[in-house]
Amino acid sequence: MAPKDNPPLPLQEALDLVRLPPVGGARRFMATRAAYLPGSDYPPEKEMPVMHTAAFGGHVYGQAALAVSRAWRELEDEKGTKPSDRLDLHTIHGYFTRVGLIDRPFLYAVNPLTASRNFSTLSVTASQPTQPSTAANPLHDRFPLADAALPLHPPAFAAICSFKSAEPDSVGVSTQEDPPQQRFADILSSRPPEDWAPAPPIDITALVELVGADQEGRFPVAVMRKVDMSGFNDGKPVHERRELLLYKLRAPAPPTDADGLDCAGGAWDANAHVAAHAFVADRNGLLMVGNHVGFGWSLGRAASLSYSFVMHVNAKDAVMRDEDGWWVQEAWFPRTAAGRGIVESKIWSPAGVHVATEYQDGLIQGMTGGAKL
Repeated sequence: MAPKDNPPLPLQEALDLVRLPPVGGARRFMATRAAYLPGSDYPPEKEMPVMHTAAFGGHVYGQAALAVSRAWRELEDEKGTKPSDRLDLHTIHGYFTRVGLIDRPFLYAVNPLTASRNFSTLSVTASQPTQPSTAANPLHDRFPLADAALPLHPPAFAAICSFKSAEPDSVGVSTQEDPPQQRFADILSSRPPEDWAPAPPIDITALVELVGADQEGRFPVAVMRKVDMSGFNDGKPVHERRELLLYKLRAPAPPTDADGLDCAGGAWDANAHVAAHAFVADRNGLLMVGNHVGFGWSLGRAASLSYSFVMHVNAKDAVMRDEDGWWVQEAWFPRTAAGRGIVESKIWSPAGVHVATEYQDGLIQGMTGGAKL
């Protein structure tokens, strides 16, 4: 199907969930749409084979956080918690334990762990059926409720999430380094954000050089642009290099009020925006590590193992509004060893506020005989 006939999904569709009956103490949810498969969106004329079947890990990560957030809101509603006393997403610490597939839904089971007035924790596991979806639509990307009754594989993902009350800066103190909008002003001001090349569907040097750097792809949730940092990175050791990605939502999310609550009373509140940032931050990170250490023409394997996302501000400050402009993901690669690599990213608001930090560890392995630094 041509990309124009199958456009990228916005946040509300890509991460949509349906509520399932609880099992024991677990609150359950099911994805309604298929996860993104990186590389499946190259146009037919590029004659690019699909080299793998693993779903985009950010899908299960972000959607798990959304499932936990909805379960927590249900618990608060059952207790009669006032809107001003509600807790919001604070951290997500997740582990990838099984390859995700795009031909079947993820099912999420959420369990409360600890609860207090100001700080609470919940666990979530994500599993998939042992067989493809029963969906009748041609793309098999819209999943019916009947899929929830299929037998399940062991969990593909597990996480612990924390929720915290909103607070002002203590005694007015807030510290951060200069934002990338200042540190890289000469580079960023050299062209409008939308004029940078699209973030590649698969950011592996060999593929980008083969198909070109102009491939928009069908990455859901956010429009993403990759800033050309080659001049800054040239000659620097890997741990001093930087990658900058600019992004904003593909379509506006339901409006939120000053406290980050969905004005329509639905589930797309500030926590959904935090989940969206975590979704976006997972894109191509380990592949960029491979490029910088010389695996761009000889990549053997890349797979996420663990991923942590920490909010530094209140969740309402993570809400993405189109009129605010482009958000910035600043990524760097402090360590590679033992067949693994680390990606660290800071998430910066359009106004230059350090909103969150990502820390991801994963397999990154090259093939013998590839290019070297």
